[in-house]
Amino acid sequence: MYSFTTERRTLATWVFFGAFLLSVSFVSQGECQITPLPPTPCSAHRICDNCVPHAKCLWCFTTNNCTEYPVSWLLPPASVCQLSQARWGVCWLNFEALIITLAVIGGVILLSIGVCCCCCCCCRKKRRSRPDRDDERVIARREEIKQRTEERTVERKERHDQIRKKYGLMSDSDHPYSKFENE
Repeated sequence: MYSFTTERRTLATWVFFGAFLLSVSFVSQGECQITPLPPTPCSAHRICDNCVPHAKCLWCFTTNNCTEYPVSWLLPPASVCQLSQARWGVCWLNFEALIITLAVIGGVILLSIGVCCCCCCCCRKKRRSRPDRDDERVIARREEIKQRTEERTVERKERHDQIRKKYGLMSDSDHPYSKFENE
């Protein structure tokens, strides 16, 4: 009976200790959370290097100001900034060159994928039309086996014919032991 109550106390102690650790871990996590600072508006940036690292901001060299990127448009309209003067992502590359570069890279990727697919299809047709070395070996082996079988069949037929001649079982009359027929 003594061991049963001791086990019960030990179990209760462990449960209490686990609940305490759990509650302390929740409290400590709650204290560590910090409310994020509100993002700085794009108009607060005064130079291109501070403006363009933010994905929502666009720098215009004609007006030398940082504006929010017009997300409703795929490309910024001329009323916001001309493409040749707009910078987004990096200051040394204008928006026009960025679009041309991305279009060329995308075209090259699509073209290379198309060429690879065509080459794969053509190579497969060529592979299927001509047998490879293994197929040629198998075909040659079959022909060899077929030829040996035919030779054996011819030899066997000759032996059987010799035996038939020897015992007078052949129906042709060119051997000396053929039966005489009444004429």
